[in-house]
Amino acid sequence: MTVLGNSVDQAKPAELFGHPRGLSVLFMTEMWERFSYYGMRALLILYMVNYLFLPGQLEQVIGYQTVKSGLEWLYGGARNTQQISSDIYGYYIGLVWFTPILGGLVADRLLGQRRTVYLGGIIMACGEFLLMDNSLFFFGLLTLIIGNGAFKPNISTQVGGLYAPGDTRRDRAYSVFYVGVNVGAALAPLVCGTLGEEVGWHYGYLSAGIGMLIGVVTYAFGQRHLPMDELTRARKNKTAHQKLDGDEWRRIAALLVLTALNIIFWGAYEQQGDSIALWADQNTDRTVALFGYAAEIPTTWFQSINPIFIFTFTPIIVWWWARQSRKGTEPSTVTKMAMGVAMVGVANLLMAAAVVIEGTEHSSWLWLVLYFVFLTLGELYVSPVGLSLVSKVAPARVVSLMMGLWFLQMTLGGFLAGYLGSFWELMPKVDFFLMIAALTLAVAVAIWAFNKPLKPYLGE
Repeated sequence: MTVLGNSVDQAKPAELFGHPRGLSVLFMTEMWERFSYYGMRALLILYMVNYLFLPGQLEQVIGYQTVKSGLEWLYGGARNTQQISSDIYGYYIGLVWFTPILGGLVADRLLGQRRTVYLGGIIMACGEFLLMDNSLFFFGLLTLIIGNGAFKPNISTQVGGLYAPGDTRRDRAYSVFYVGVNVGAALAPLVCGTLGEEVGWHYGYLSAGIGMLIGVVTYAFGQRHLPMDELTRARKNKTAHQKLDGDEWRRIAALLVLTALNIIFWGAYEQQGDSIALWADQNTDRTVALFGYAAEIPTTWFQSINPIFIFTFTPIIVWWWARQSRKGTEPSTVTKMAMGVAMVGVANLLMAAAVVIEGTEHSSWLWLVLYFVFLTLGELYVSPVGLSLVSKVAPARVVSLMMGLWFLQMTLGGFLAGYLGSFWELMPKVDFFLMIAALTLAVAVAIWAFNKPLKPYLGE
């Protein structure tokens, strides 16, 4: 197996459904990696609140008292189980999206994208298996954080590497790739979540680890269809150590501005795994009638609604953008992002309405479905658009590093998600949802205001 090949660059790559076959390889690899990640995430907050941090269990967890004392020192007071769990959830999500900066730097300067993907995938599988032991909980989280940092930016940048500069298929390719992300994310709560809730928490983590290993094997078998590493190309062209010019620095600055503005979006978006998961567990009537029988929807299944809507809505959104493009009315990248952030604000306004109309005891599960409709539409107008933008605008010599920096918004958004989630039991629920809505709507206006100043630097 050749780790650093260039078959994609030497000849026209084989195609499947109008795209290079390498897109299918990356689609399947990312699908299994996201199955692993979202399977673990679907369990995390419930595992901590309902099992791991209860008396009789928390004493087994190495480092728990140290982490608890550190959080109470940081926030200046005692923290209950739910607050500590939300804090840990937020810091985990944040660090998962911080380490891609380091992973991108390692790939751009030392190992190349392919070797770094292998390294990250194997480390992540080990992290899932460590979580099967209660005492190694924090070690498992740390291992997952490191592995994700190596894997995530380097799988995403390879999608852009399949296409020549100016190839109009690139944006659509990232939308297709994003469907792969969400197929894995949709299956994960149904498989890992059900095993964790109904059979045993550790079986959920076992299935997530196996999924990650399948992703690594898939990637290995598809090597010949993948593009040359940017590090290999730079060394071949003797450009690896050239300094960035003024235009390249301006493009980097434009990307960093958008990165900073999207932090609030991810802080609100990640509530689906924190406060929204708790709402589904504690405040939602999850009973449905099927063929005359009443059944209760498992809490973790609600984590599948967002990814199911992703691959349901993506073809419609892509068709809509293509139609707007033909008419010359397609919004700019920045405008799309502003629209996406605003939609997340609307999703939280709907949850506030649910509290006002139905209260907090037995709210209908249909309110959560409506919430996820707008959350998903917002995500489609922000996330794949951003991935494509980085692959087009970032200088090739630092593209993995810039993808890592783009993920920095999710790092800070994850920290923010945990902080906001810690108010869940301290605020009236309607005020909590209105707070999230106000933050996102204000940021949507701010992003829209940057549309005209940033346009020249974004190649639009």
